Amino acid sequence: MKTAIVTGSAGLIGSESGRFFAEKGFKTVGIDNDMRKVFFGEGASTSWNRDKLKEELRGYEHYDTDIREKQKIEQLFSKYNKDIELVIHTAAQPSHDWAAKDPFTDFTVNANGTLNLLEMTRQYCPDAVFIFTSTNKVYGDLPNHLPLVEHETRWEIDKNHKYFDGIDESMSIDQSKHSLFGVSKLAADILVQEYGRYFDMKTGIYRGGCLTGPSHSGTMLHGFLSYLMKCCMDGEPYTVFGYKGKQVRDNIHSYDLVNALYHFYLDPRKGEVYNIGGGRSSNCSVLEAINLCEKLTEKKLKWTHVEENRIGDHIWYISNLDKIKSHFSDWKQQYDLEKLLEEMYNGYMSRCNM
Repeated sequence: MKTAIVTGSAGLIGSESGRFFAEKGFKTVGIDNDMRKVFFGEGASTSWNRDKLKEELRGYEHYDTDIREKQKIEQLFSKYNKDIELVIHTAAQPSHDWAAKDPFTDFTVNANGTLNLLEMTRQYCPDAVFIFTSTNKVYGDLPNHLPLVEHETRWEIDKNHKYFDGIDESMSIDQSKHSLFGVSKLAADILVQEYGRYFDMKTGIYRGGCLTGPSHSGTMLHGFLSYLMKCCMDGEPYTVFGYKGKQVRDNIHSYDLVNALYHFYLDPRKGEVYNIGGGRSSNCSVLEAINLCEKLTEKKLKWTHVEENRIGDHIWYISNLDKIKSHFSDWKQQYDLEKLLEEMYNGYMSRCNM
């Protein structure tokens, strides 16, 4: 039976991938050892989502395996072998701040773990499609050197600038400050490209903006919109770091991203890179997001602002989607920002009532 290996399977993109590809007739095999709880504490645990997958997906198999453990990863790939048609690699340490506290764990999870998965794919199922969820942090802080203009609620770029419709894949990944998280993800990003080009494998890299959705276990250090919504609903304090709260993020729903991964599976390439996010149709500043969450929840958020920004944070980042739309003309975004937030609100309400 055609099989999809999904790492980080209880996380936001991993769980969306498991459900999506199960509906397409795949046997889904999940790898997730709930490292989010290690990184961010009990509140960030994805065990609830793992249990939902076990209940909801027929034939779903789950492994509490650490992707850094080469021998265990090899045993898994050896078991499913040529049945593996697809590997979706979403497992990661996802925080700038956490990476600075423990660079060894950050790098071995993000870079070495990716190498293990690539090499096992090459050895046991070289014809499989390998898709990696990278990050816009591979561009370092270069976006912060763009000519930005301050508006009442956001930073914005001049309409005549070549990046007004979003930053495309031509932006340099060199000569900038990345944060250690950005470096470890960049190492993995280039590895996936190289395995595609050097070993003639079908590999795709998706450099995401803010990925979000109702299955996101947001925390202070990761999961901007999810954590903001949670704080607004629960009355918890929220801290805005730097840039007057006017920093802009584009936000893409997990379904829209996974649907894009599916289109790559149908028409794969070798070492191809795509920028992906909400683009011009789904973006907001932190101040604008606070206002939207307050309107939706009918509650006032208790928030404070500190002057110092987080190292590696972008002041303005919107993804240019021209390349992915040109390669996969049937791919369309289903969620704008308002629809995304509404589903996130309803999802959190249902989890609270479980």
